[in-house]
Amino acid sequence: FALPGILKLAALIFVFLLAVFLAFQLLEINMDFNLSSMMCESPSLHFETPTKPVRYKCGLSKSCPAGHFAFKMASGAASVVGPRICLEDKLIMSSVKNNVGRGINIALVHGRTGDVMKTDFFDMWAGDVAPLIKFLKEIEEGTVVMMASFDDPSTKLNDEARKLIADLGSSVITSLGFRDNWIFVGGKGIKTKSPFEQHIKNSADTNKFEGWPEVLEMEGCVPQRQD
Repeated sequence: FALPGILKLAALIFVFLLAVFLAFQLLEINMDFNLSSMMCESPSLHFETPTKPVRYKCGLSKSCPAGHFAFKMASGAASVVGPRICLEDKLIMSSVKNNVGRGINIALVHGRTGDVMKTDFFDMWAGDVAPLIKFLKEIEEGTVVMMASFDDPSTKLNDEARKLIADLGSSVITSLGFRDNWIFVGGKGIKTKSPFEQHIKNSADTNKFEGWPEVLEMEGCVPQRQD
């Protein structure tokens, strides 16, 4: 063979082998890339995704034990926003429901079933205390009573009305004053003072709003009546 022919053949063989080598290199890189992508998409990594926080009834910070009713409530804000009462994840009184008003807002709840029996409000600024007294006297034994103030809950209160509310378990009602904020959960036939009560005095030195104290909020678990 002539020398130029041998060199040309050698060059062709070299080019062919180089092409085969590069092809294998590219194939290996592509396989590595695909393997890495599959590993990145592995379901095992999904365990690091944060879980959705648990929501309890009425937005409580923790769940209530069996045999208890969950509740959350807030007093009115000045004379602008009415009180809110939630029971067992149902909003039973609020400005949105259009069933709250100035004075004392009351929800009556069946002590065994948790069913809402009646809601009403009584204007203690420009109203009459007589309808409130009648309402309180007609509450049946074993009823859970939820109360929340809005604007002014006390101007028209008299000793009879205060005693009837005290008999439901309130410790504050005897000293409740003009534009005080107050929330309370008691019951007809309760033998002790209720642990579910909050009160803040109307005071120019501490009021959050001009002429009114800050909003009160309270949550808890009311024991279901068993007898």
